[in-house]
Amino acid sequence: MGNAFDFSPLFRSTVGFDRLMSLLESAARVDEATLSYPPCNIERIGDDAYRVSLAVAGFGLDDLQIETRENSLIVTGKQEAAKGEHRYLHQGIAGR
Repeated sequence: MGNAFDFSPLFRSTVGFDRLMSLLESAARVDEATLSYPPCNIERIGDDAYRVSLAVAGFGLDDLQIETRENSLIVTGKQEAAKGEHRYLHQGIAGR
């Protein structure tokens, strides 16, 4: 069940702050599927060295910006709009 918090005791003492408590409760709910996207592997390759592999369908190296900031790895993907190059019958690969 992971991190489950029960905010119901706080509802009784926060009359008039129902919206705030609802926001806190929804923020505490974490969608596990969102945390695992994009699919990734984290591999230890040395005592203090790691390799992170991401599956970012539809993105090339030129479409990605990778940086570290405040002990976080930040990967940003930006694609230019396709210029009518493809006529898909079905497009099952999402480029989120």
